[in-house]
Amino acid sequence: MKTQLRRVGTAYLPVSDVTFSAHWYVKKLGAQLSYQDEEKAIINMANQSFFLVKAAPNQRLNFIDYRGEELFSMTFEVNGVKELTSLHHELESLEVQIGQIEDRGHTGKNFVFYDPDGNKFDVWSELSRDFIEKHGELSS
Repeated sequence: MKTQLRRVGTAYLPVSDVTFSAHWYVKKLGAQLSYQDEEKAIINMANQSFFLVKAAPNQRLNFIDYRGEELFSMTFEVNGVKELTSLHHELESLEVQIGQIEDRGHTGKNFVFYDPDGNKFDVWSELSRDFIEKHGELSS
């Protein structure tokens, strides 16, 4: 293959109420709102653009794996366990639904959180090698 995919430009998140969700992402996760109408909002966070799209009832990003467990489809990265712990406490104080910080048997630690529509996201304490190479290791 001569042409390669370079990056993910946009992720689409199903939401039940575009205005409420856009406000939630801005207030709770520090996203920047760049566009909004009745059907969608465009937010930017974590070097990524997200479309919050008005979806049919009970739609979520999550899926069930072969063991019957609900999984997230996206993992956000922070720079180290100290930042992970700090974010966990901050989200908890903002009354975001979160899971416990856990050791999953690989480098770093993780926790999950949910948006108001039940979309489940993961947070990992390790920055990817590609991100560090492009942006340098960020100080915590």
